[in-house]
Amino acid sequence: MAYILLILTVLFWAGNFILARAIHLDMQPFTLAFMRWGLALLLILPWLLPKLIRNLPVIRQYLPRLLLLSFLGVVCFNTLVYQGVQYTTASNATLMQSAIPIVILVITSLFLGEKAGFRQWVGVFISFCGVVVLVSRGDHQVITSLDFNRGDLWIFGAVMSWALYSVALRWKPAELDGFTFFGFSVLAGVLVLLPLAIFEQGGVPLLEMRSDIMMTVLYMAIFPSILSFIFWNKGVAELGAPTAGLFIHLMPLFGMALSVLFLGESVYLYQLVGILLIFTGIYLAVVAQTLKRLQKQV
Repeated sequence: MAYILLILTVLFWAGNFILARAIHLDMQPFTLAFMRWGLALLLILPWLLPKLIRNLPVIRQYLPRLLLLSFLGVVCFNTLVYQGVQYTTASNATLMQSAIPIVILVITSLFLGEKAGFRQWVGVFISFCGVVVLVSRGDHQVITSLDFNRGDLWIFGAVMSWALYSVALRWKPAELDGFTFFGFSVLAGVLVLLPLAIFEQGGVPLLEMRSDIMMTVLYMAIFPSILSFIFWNKGVAELGAPTAGLFIHLMPLFGMALSVLFLGESVYLYQLVGILLIFTGIYLAVVAQTLKRLQKQV
């Protein structure tokens, strides 16, 4: 069951990219992010409110830290993704997410003093080459002229945001349980996103909603937000974080398949080359080390 829950989690995350791309002409980024997280907050509020009240002293004590995590994980990551898919394909967006483990490794090595071996740095270099192939769409003239697709650059910003969030999670207050931490992050994120969404709409906070957009927002609020949180925590509890983390690498595959099936996007050679390079680098830098640790535990 834990394996099934983790697969569903990654599938839900990939679906978030696909649907964001599908309605990119109808919904602006800040507005979509606000509506997604605002609805998720309303759905969990009856269970969240008592926990927030009970944990107010802890929240006050660690408020700056909690606000930073909320800003990186809820506000920045999702809004940058929604901004990116305004201009790039859903398949490219999901493929680039696979570079997150490599970016985490680079951040922890350069700024937190965690040592990385030669094999890991080789993996970093190979994965970086894969990202360059994706962003340049396999055209060397894009690199020499610095004429990058701005959507891909926004997605790379989202990758950086989630990597920083993942690294900063080590400073999450141990006194807060997972649900309270998640709920506060959503609450703080919604409060930040509300004025930005209103500004984006020209000062008009309400939109004329079509049924397809409403269903899309409902999906985003329930599946990649609430259920993914619950399923991910269950999977980590059952299998451990190292094993659960390996399932994230399924998202590019799900994303590419869903974008072809539902958006009619094409798969290009440069995408296959880019993801092959990224996966090779991930194996050298992350997966091989994780599997070795797991074998020692067994």
